[in-house]
Amino acid sequence: MQLQLTKPICFFDLETTGTNVVKDRIVEISILKVYPNGNKESRTWLVNPEMPIPPESEAIHGISDEKVANEPTFKQLSKEIYKMIKDSDLAGFNSDRFDIPLLVEEMLRADVDFDMKNMVSVDVQTIFHKMEKRTLEAAYQFYCKKSLEDAHSAEADTLATYEVLLAQLERYPELENNIKKLSEFTTRKQSLDFAGFIGIDENDQPIFAFGKHKGKTVDEIMETEPGYFGWILNADFPLYTKKVLTQIKLSKLNNKLS
Repeated sequence: MQLQLTKPICFFDLETTGTNVVKDRIVEISILKVYPNGNKESRTWLVNPEMPIPPESEAIHGISDEKVANEPTFKQLSKEIYKMIKDSDLAGFNSDRFDIPLLVEEMLRADVDFDMKNMVSVDVQTIFHKMEKRTLEAAYQFYCKKSLEDAHSAEADTLATYEVLLAQLERYPELENNIKKLSEFTTRKQSLDFAGFIGIDENDQPIFAFGKHKGKTVDEIMETEPGYFGWILNADFPLYTKKVLTQIKLSKLNNKLS
């Protein structure tokens, strides 16, 4: 089985200081880039998160403060990582809900203007959960008949995720071997930002998906309560959510001026 690709796809996995997309940081990233001709390249980086790694996180992935003390920061690695993934689609295990949002936050913190507009993503976990509802270790055993050694090592998890997707395509003939179709299948709900704060209504208009203005269009609230926009920009929201709102506001201003 080989993925049918029209552009490269990067499978990746992160090990982190925790699970808060806004506050936590990457301590390890592994990328497996698969090209349309079947060629592959992989890179793994340890990352100095510039913050203490909590004991509960170290207990999961085994990466300590000492292990990353002399490693580069994400900002120092960001351009190299971006160069590897910028022409590709993305794939991972639980990547739509965690790995991609955190990667984007780290890119924006490093002043890399990362955007998903020309990318699609495939969340292998979603395929697994829709079909079998298990964990990555169970998925690897179920689909590939192998035990996942070094679980929670970014490199081992990344390779396992790639192998699981290939096995899923072989097992389920109803899954089309097409990255765009797989992305559509693994998308849980439609939103403009990864965190799900900005949704889309039935008229394809951006709406707030949280708080007191939940369900109301962004345009309406910008007109009736402009201070709400400023509050979000200054509050503890993901940088990508703020970027999306800023783009909506600028687009609205440009339409008024044209």
